Amino acid sequence: MIESEEFVEPAPGFSALGFLAFTTTRAIGSLGLAGSEPVSAVMTRWTTLRRDLAARGIHRLATAGQVHGRQVLAHVAGWTGWLRADAADGHLAPAGAPTAVAVTVADCVPIFVAHPSGTAVVLHSGWRGTEAGILDAGLDALAEVGCPASELTIHLGPAICGRCYEVSPDVFARLTGRVVAVPTPVDLRALIAERARARGVPTVTTSPRCTRCDNARFFSHRAGDAGRQISLMARLPVSSA
Repeated sequence: MIESEEFVEPAPGFSALGFLAFTTTRAIGSLGLAGSEPVSAVMTRWTTLRRDLAARGIHRLATAGQVHGRQVLAHVAGWTGWLRADAADGHLAPAGAPTAVAVTVADCVPIFVAHPSGTAVVLHSGWRGTEAGILDAGLDALAEVGCPASELTIHLGPAICGRCYEVSPDVFARLTGRVVAVPTPVDLRALIAERARARGVPTVTTSPRCTRCDNARFFSHRAGDAGRQISLMARLPVSSA
């Protein structure tokens, strides 16, 4: 499944850095755990995903219930299987043990962050998370384990684009500091990229994909979809890189 670009949208350049990094597509089906689909159908997709990861030598998967906040969980070695935390919007996978970390998205921005050591971070950033500083929380978590911003690579994956994402005057002002009188479009990925560069990240790329414009390929909350894709990242074992 994860070998085919029908089923996943790779984060460009991350394979060359030794990372597996992608966003799933509508072709896989929804991976959302809070939808109305039968549990058996959704869990079968997760089981297939975990088997594909295991075939790559990755036997640990960490996810969490997302709450549009700024908590980033730093995972440690010593476990295998699927760890599902109660509430967090980011994950840090250590360099030592291949660990897949994933967030669920359907218009919000998936942020992939890689360090040459093999440490990986993936973040979920909607407008609330962007305002709350989930990116800063992720960069701070990396700095704490010896991965400074100046050595990072960031990719902002498929998300709703600045033409499609209209927000209220209040939200627009909270995100940009600018006052408007009517609902106005805002480009979350542009705001996040600007913040990443201000923090000193030298390489920041942005997917051209919009979940609303490319609704045939991705689930979009604004398009009325109940389905969700995931954005996943893992350091590949040396033999698989």
